[in-house]
Amino acid sequence: MVGTFWAFVPAIIAIILALVTKQVYLSLFAGIFAGAMFLAGGNPIEAISNLFITMGGQLGGNGGILIFLVILGIFAVLMVKTGGSRAYGDWASGKIKTKKGAELATIGLGALIFVDDYFNCLTVGNAMRPVTDKHKISHAKLAYLIDATAAPICIIAPISSWAAAVAGNVEGENGILTFVKTIPFNMYALLTIAFMVVTVLLRMDFFKMRRNEKIAAETGDVLAGETDLPTKDVEADEKVKGKVINLVFPIVTLILCCIGAMIYNGFYYDWDAGVIGTTLQSETVLEAFSNCDAGSALAMGSFIALVITVVFYLCTKAITFKGSMESIVDGFKSMVPAILILTFAWTLGGIMGAKGEGIDEAGAAIIDGTLNAKAFVQAHITADSMALGVIPFVFFIIACLLSFATGTSWGTFGVLIPIATAVMSATSSEGLFFLTMSAVLAGAVYGDHVSPISDTTIMASSGAQCNHIDHVKTQLPYATIVAILSGITYLVVGFITTTSVGQSYGASAGITLGIGAVLLAGTLVLLYFLTKKGIIDKIDDAISSFFAKLSKHPQERPLEDTAVGGSEVTEEIEEMQKNDDEE
Repeated sequence: MVGTFWAFVPAIIAIILALVTKQVYLSLFAGIFAGAMFLAGGNPIEAISNLFITMGGQLGGNGGILIFLVILGIFAVLMVKTGGSRAYGDWASGKIKTKKGAELATIGLGALIFVDDYFNCLTVGNAMRPVTDKHKISHAKLAYLIDATAAPICIIAPISSWAAAVAGNVEGENGILTFVKTIPFNMYALLTIAFMVVTVLLRMDFFKMRRNEKIAAETGDVLAGETDLPTKDVEADEKVKGKVINLVFPIVTLILCCIGAMIYNGFYYDWDAGVIGTTLQSETVLEAFSNCDAGSALAMGSFIALVITVVFYLCTKAITFKGSMESIVDGFKSMVPAILILTFAWTLGGIMGAKGEGIDEAGAAIIDGTLNAKAFVQAHITADSMALGVIPFVFFIIACLLSFATGTSWGTFGVLIPIATAVMSATSSEGLFFLTMSAVLAGAVYGDHVSPISDTTIMASSGAQCNHIDHVKTQLPYATIVAILSGITYLVVGFITTTSVGQSYGASAGITLGIGAVLLAGTLVLLYFLTKKGIIDKIDDAISSFFAKLSKHPQERPLEDTAVGGSEVTEEIEEMQKNDDEE
C-alpha cells in the first residue's frame, strides 16, 4: 500500500466520518488507526505501537507551535480576567456602529497580522470576538473572516513564515524572488480577499452561513444553536473595571515580540545543529525571515511577550499575582481541544507521508515508515503525461486535492513545488513557469482552507470559539466558488501562455489578473441577483428537503436558549435548525 492511492484512504475516512458524525476526535483517530493498520499489514498490536510512536514524533517536531498555542490561550484568559476584552468591546461598539463595520474591522486586523497564520487566527479571534458578539455576528461568520485572512494573506506576504516555507522548497532558483513573482498569479488568495470584502459590503450570505446569521440576528445566539463548542469561555468578574489598554498592550507586545523573535531566530538559527548559535546565518532581514524556524521563534516571542504583559498587569494592578498564575492553568485548559485536534491531524499527516521520501531513481516508492503519499504523486505527474497549456490547471487541481486530503498546505508545497520546478524547467516560457508555481500555491491554500483536518482551519475555529464542523460547512461554499473561478482562470491563461502573446512574465501576469477580475465580477453580480430574488434560499430549501427525504427518522433538536438570547425562538428558526441537522 506504500506509495499508492491507499495512502490517501485514511484521510478520506477521517473527513467523511467527521462531516457525517460531527465527532472530530473519533473521526481523526479512526483515520489514523486505519493508516497504521495499512502499514502494519493488519496487525493491530503493531499498528497501535507505531501509531503512538508517530504521534510522539509529531508532537516533538511541532513542540514550538504547541507552546505558542498554549501561551496564546493564557493571553486570551488574561485579557478577559483583566476586563480588557469587555472594555475593548464597549469601546469598539461606540466606534463601530454596524455589523458591516465590525466585519470590515476584522478583515483589516487580519490583513495587518500577516507574519503567520496561527498567530493571525488566534489573535484576531480574541481581539474581535467581543465586537462581533455585540453586533450579533455568528461565530461561524467570524471564523470564516479569520480563516480567509490567514493563509490567503500570508501566501502573498513576502515577509511571513509562509514565504519561508515556499522559498525553502524551490530548488535551483532564488526562493524569495520566485515567491514574490508568483503573487500576481495567485488567483485563489487574491480572489478570496476580494470576494470576502465585496460579500461583506453587499451583506451577501449563502446556505448554512445565511441561516446561522439569521439566527444570530433574530435571537442574539451567535453560536447559532451549536452546543458542541471547542471550549467554554472564561468570564471576568463583574466588579472588574477593565481598560482598553489591558487588551491593546498585550496584543501589540505580542506582535512586536513575535516579529522580533522571528528575525533573531532567522539570523542565528543553525538548521544543521537545530539550535540558536553565535554564527550569523543570514545577511538581511528578508533572508532572516526565510531562514527562521517559525515554531520555535513564535514560542520564544510569545513567552517574552507573556512575561512583559504579566509584569504590566501587576504594575497597573489589573490582576493579582494569584490571578495571573490561575490564568496559566485556565489558558492551558482552553486550548486542550485545539491541541488534541492538531495532534491527531499531524499524526494522520505523518502516517500518510505527505512529506515522505518519494520515489528512488528506479521510480519505486521508498519505504520510510509512512504510506509515502508523496511517492504516488511523484510517479503520476510528468511533463509527458499532459499538454503544456493544461499543466497549470492540473497542478492546481492536484494541489487542491492533496492539501485537502492531508490537511497541510506546507506539506503540499514540499511535494509539488519540486515536481513543478522539474516539469517546467523544460519550457522557456517565463509566464507559464510562474503561472504553474502559483497554481500549486493557490491549490494548496484552498485545500488547507476547507479541510476539516487542516491546522489553520482548526485554529480559526478555536479563535472564533466556533464549532469546528460548523465552520467547515459554512465556509465551504464561499471558498469553493473562488476555487472554481481560480481553476477556470488557470485553464484559460495556461493555453494563452503557450502562444507568443502571453509567454513573457508581465503579459502573463496582466492577462491572469484581468481574466480573474472579470470572472469574479460576473460571479458576484450573479450571486447578488440570485440572493435578492430569493433564489439562493429556494436552492437551500430544496437541498435541505432532499436530505430530509433521504432520512427516514429525522431527529429534531430544539434550539437552546443562550445567555444572549434567552427568549423563545420563532418557528421559522426552529425549522432552519431542523433542516441543518437533517443536512
